[in-house]
Amino acid sequence: MRSGWDQSWDEDASPVVRPYTLTRGRTKAVRDADLTLITLVTTVDPDEPAVRAPGPDESSPGPRRKPRDGRGRQPEHQRILELCREPQAVAEVAALIDLPVSITKVLVDDLLRDGLVTVRAPLALARTPDTALLKKVRDGLLRL
Repeated sequence: MRSGWDQSWDEDASPVVRPYTLTRGRTKAVRDADLTLITLVTTVDPDEPAVRAPGPDESSPGPRRKPRDGRGRQPEHQRILELCREPQAVAEVAALIDLPVSITKVLVDDLLRDGLVTVRAPLALARTPDTALLKKVRDGLLRL
């Protein structure tokens, strides 16, 4: 080994950080079942009253405590807060911050626990009415 050579830097001169160090060794989010690839994440406006997400052992949401301001967080947390000012899917966030989805879920879960983001399932396509089909049904009923 060369003297003065530091293994913690790769050939692009950026530090090599194992993903699990970003999550302090955690490999799974507490609300992992709630955080799918298409779950939408949105940064919370600290002045807006809202309802927090239910915990893993709760059935209904309750009042959310005032969110922390996010200072003192890791850069990845800050980046997620910036990206999610508009709703973003967990998969999109993972791609934009260039981290595995599993690590992104843990980071999003940290922010969710602290009241800095909200999560929700996307509107299911099956739930939205197909207007063309509804018009055909209406027209068929009118012909009766």
